[in-house]
Amino acid sequence: MHGLSRLGTGSNRSVSPSPPSSPRFRHGRYKNFAGGGGGVGRGGKQSAANKIVFVLISTVFRRKGVLLFAPLLYISGMLLYMGLLGFDVVSLKNAVVVVHRRSPPGSVYRSPQLFQKLWPYMEAESNATHNALMTAWNLKMHQGWKPCVNSIISKTGFSELPKSNGFLIIEANGGLNQQRLSICDAVAVAWLLNATLVIPIFHLNSVWRDSSKFGDIFDEGFFVHALRNHVNVVRELPEDVLQRFDYNISNIVNLRVKGWSSAAHYLQKVLPKLEAMGAVRIAPFSNRLAYSVPSNVQGVRCLSNFQALRFAEPIRTLADKMVERMVMNSSHTGGKYVSVHLRFEMDMVAFSCCEYDGGEEEKREMDIARERSWRGKFRRRGRVIRPGANRMDGKCPLTPLEVGLMLRGMGFDNNTSVFVAAGNIYKAEKYMAPLKQMFPLLETKDTLATPEELAPFKGHSSRLAALDYTVCLHSEVFVTTQGGNFPHFLMGHRRYLFGGHAKTIKPDKRKLALLFDSPHIRWETFRRQMKDMLRHSDVKGGELKKPSGSVYTFPMPDCMCKQTEAAANESSLSF
Repeated sequence: MHGLSRLGTGSNRSVSPSPPSSPRFRHGRYKNFAGGGGGVGRGGKQSAANKIVFVLISTVFRRKGVLLFAPLLYISGMLLYMGLLGFDVVSLKNAVVVVHRRSPPGSVYRSPQLFQKLWPYMEAESNATHNALMTAWNLKMHQGWKPCVNSIISKTGFSELPKSNGFLIIEANGGLNQQRLSICDAVAVAWLLNATLVIPIFHLNSVWRDSSKFGDIFDEGFFVHALRNHVNVVRELPEDVLQRFDYNISNIVNLRVKGWSSAAHYLQKVLPKLEAMGAVRIAPFSNRLAYSVPSNVQGVRCLSNFQALRFAEPIRTLADKMVERMVMNSSHTGGKYVSVHLRFEMDMVAFSCCEYDGGEEEKREMDIARERSWRGKFRRRGRVIRPGANRMDGKCPLTPLEVGLMLRGMGFDNNTSVFVAAGNIYKAEKYMAPLKQMFPLLETKDTLATPEELAPFKGHSSRLAALDYTVCLHSEVFVTTQGGNFPHFLMGHRRYLFGGHAKTIKPDKRKLALLFDSPHIRWETFRRQMKDMLRHSDVKGGELKKPSGSVYTFPMPDCMCKQTEAAANESSLSF
């Protein structure tokens, strides 16, 4: 006899347990390699290249003796078509043709030269009477949404918690928001299996190197209390259960669950073992639940993420002070400020395999950083590092200078208060200087809080990230520059708080690569392009979740209702 699960009893488990493939591989990540912003104005050249390649291949196939060269000719033609091969004849010297390789548009970091050209125009617009902060978002376009998590869960839930089928123990790994993902997915799985969740264990990550436990980052008591009507959560295993496993949780069977496993997989494979043994472990637990699950399971995810998980009291106290200081510093813009998640740490620059303007010294430093953190991964046979192609494809982290150029072009003047959320910026003195020049009212957690206030958090990257997260959460504009869990969770959280709109600038980095590589562009043209990008971010801010999307980034419609629908459910939001 199987125990009770949230989606039916043990007799109704006919769905295939095989987990779906990762969403990262279900949808192409490298669409239109030469497209996006890079293909503008080259239609004629590409058409001519197509004709040349066609003629060459036709000739080859008429002559059997050179058929072996057909693949080589085809590959060369495709490279020419994509603009990855190109040479300019520069001059003739003593009857010798001097040829230089032509860099494809957008493949070289020339942003400092662009800044030198455009800076006088920015200075002329300093202290402007109109700041984009006041009109960044078109309120008429936004649809009003309100949270209605509890009512979504209760549609197919139980009036009271049934008898537990056993204890679920998970191990969360990674940084702050990777841990957050694991915690919320674990709550959803515990609800699905009708299991008692043990407060998650945090794995000491080799990259983040933070020894913090759950209670050091999140308010443990509030978490247990907020979930009490939906999932039973305990701080540790009861004495009798520990005794059965000789007081060593390593003796509890560790189930190897594949990534992105479906709800049916948990019901068919995990639930029977949970019932048989009374306790199971799943470690590691990162990305172990599919994005696409029944709506009530999504509701539990949202309940845990947006309502049950709040930061520990020391973090909340200092973070609230920092937000207040940013609001005070922004009195000239009605308390509104911009926050930027700047991913320009040495490890991020090294991992991206992009080149900037540091020459041989930069290359040497990046090689050392890659070897230190990834030990041979980038030296494997067949691995080709192509910085220019990475830049054209929008994979390079934006420098502080590039963020400043973008924001000034969008209409944020030098009176704009800017908060930068970041780790240790690579060569900060050099790369942060132009951003401070463009935005004198710039703050980081190290300038916004005193050394004494920050002392208890030093050496704990997740706690420091929690301070950054809170200040970004309450900004009028949030700028994401490189992706990752931090901006994805923030965009969803801001949608949840701000009526369904993310209030986030997510730039088109392929287009930016081309614009930053245009030393002769006019300020008016650059500014028009940036304002178009801001409008595009505004439109995308209210996106609904697609079937393969993450509810943590897109909480509508799984965890939010239109205001007319939500009015009748407001009472369900209290605990």
